Amino acid sequence: MKLLKRIIVVAGLTLFSLAASAQTIGVSIPAATHGWAGGLNFHAEQTKARLESAHPELKIVLVTANSASEQANDLEDLVAIHNMDALVILPFESAPLTGPVRNVKRRDVFVTVVDRGLSEEGIEDVYVAGNNAEMGRVSGEYIKEALNGSGDIVVLRGMPTVIDEQRFDGFMAAIEGSNINVLDHQYANWNRDDGFTVMQDFLSRFPKIDAVWAQDDDIAIGVIQAVRQARRQDDLFIVGGGGMKDIIRRVMEGDRLTPVDVLYPPSMISTAMELTALKFISDTPIEGEYILGSPLITEENAEQYYFPESPF
Repeated sequence: MKLLKRIIVVAGLTLFSLAASAQTIGVSIPAATHGWAGGLNFHAEQTKARLESAHPELKIVLVTANSASEQANDLEDLVAIHNMDALVILPFESAPLTGPVRNVKRRDVFVTVVDRGLSEEGIEDVYVAGNNAEMGRVSGEYIKEALNGSGDIVVLRGMPTVIDEQRFDGFMAAIEGSNINVLDHQYANWNRDDGFTVMQDFLSRFPKIDAVWAQDDDIAIGVIQAVRQARRQDDLFIVGGGGMKDIIRRVMEGDRLTPVDVLYPPSMISTAMELTALKFISDTPIEGEYILGSPLITEENAEQYYFPESPF
């Protein structure tokens, strides 16, 4: 009986020791309010399951928010209730989340920021993001080459943000010096309905359009609808961006209207979560910036970027 009690005590102490040494990673991201964010949530869930299965010593608490204020409240709960050791956050908005993330950092929490940077530099330990300037450059170079350096195009931008400016500036730099003429550029708010409306206006005003840079795949869906409705699908082609599965499938099938796409991967949340996990499961130094590429997706390589189970 004494031996049995000793075994039970030792086993209990061992389990307590394992529980005490477990590391908690909080992951805070926007809710799936649009296509790209839906993909973000899909990859976050997949990565959480994969990491917890492979590393039982890790606990990952994933929360989603519909507003900046809700996300700030989530951070308070992650600290007070879950006592997290690390935070992975894609801020709903940069400025309102800078103070709350700074407060988390002051509690000696390891911080990884994704995509939308904070308004103050130096708070995060790791920054993971897509390359917006490269996204614009790759798009511009493809359109320039496809049109042999000469043609009339229209541009549908996102929203008046730093991200949009980086993409637009990269695009314009890529076509500089060519005979590519930008007839007009308007904001479409990364939204398919606005993409449809803006493209309808372009089609009514410009009888000749050789190509469209839609910048974003949600916008591109609206553009496709407007072009087909106007029966001008044989006159032009469209370049979007992001890696939406519907667009990738069109590229895979050799659709002339959408011959390529440019990647801005929602799976960047997976990269951020895996890098943060390395902080606790290895001695790998990971502090710094990780800027992901924006490869051109063509019919030849599209299959490797196609995730049919993702909502995006």
